[in-house]
Amino acid sequence: MDLPPISTRNEQDKAKLAAGKFAAENYVFDGGKIGLGSGTTSHYFVRALAQRLHAEDLDINCAVTSRSTHDLASELGVPLTDLDDIGRLDVCIDGPDEIDPHGAMIKGGGACLLWEKLVARNSDKVVIVADELKAVETLGAFPLPIEVVQFSWRTTARAVRELLVEYGYADDVVIYRREREGKPVVTDNGNFIIDVKLGEARSIRELTVDLNRIPGVVENGFFVDIAHEVVFGRPDGTAHAYGFPYVLDRH
Repeated sequence: MDLPPISTRNEQDKAKLAAGKFAAENYVFDGGKIGLGSGTTSHYFVRALAQRLHAEDLDINCAVTSRSTHDLASELGVPLTDLDDIGRLDVCIDGPDEIDPHGAMIKGGGACLLWEKLVARNSDKVVIVADELKAVETLGAFPLPIEVVQFSWRTTARAVRELLVEYGYADDVVIYRREREGKPVVTDNGNFIIDVKLGEARSIRELTVDLNRIPGVVENGFFVDIAHEVVFGRPDGTAHAYGFPYVLDRH
């Protein structure tokens, strides 16, 4: 299979590609069982992985975190296996919407948070790939995605608001159903996404548990105590892996 060159449109894309290439070169090994994340940076990783597989005779199996990742990996000839069949993964490579110095994240901007959390929780190691714009001191500028069942989703959203107020958030915190081109976004599981503008996230470790106790909530976008390392790429093509807590040199 002749693979197309990996194209980038801007400086941020170049940084994402650098992170994806680094991960493909340093975390994938012969005989490995790999989780393939979702989102733009993860898809750069998948493309870089396909190039490495094209150049080397590696025997790997991969599980995906979304249908879009499945389609991309299949198109590029990356071997795929259902998570139920592959069992425990050696490493999952995925991207964040935000990540703080201790590795806590908000994810779900691509509406794939449930599959992402399932794959990550079934991996021995989780490596996050990102450009430096995803690094934040405090989570919350990016709206928190929450996957909810379609039935009576407004009732679920009200319960989410009540819980947040109990945790000290303002009673007028903005909560809305995500839409695209005037239609509700529907996840790969047939659910809706509601987004919450927290502003500054607090009590995230407690909320990631309590949000999921609300009837109607399927999963939330707080990813806490999941990541083991983060790889930040830069537009010049360099990338560096960090443990937690990280101190990012932006110069």
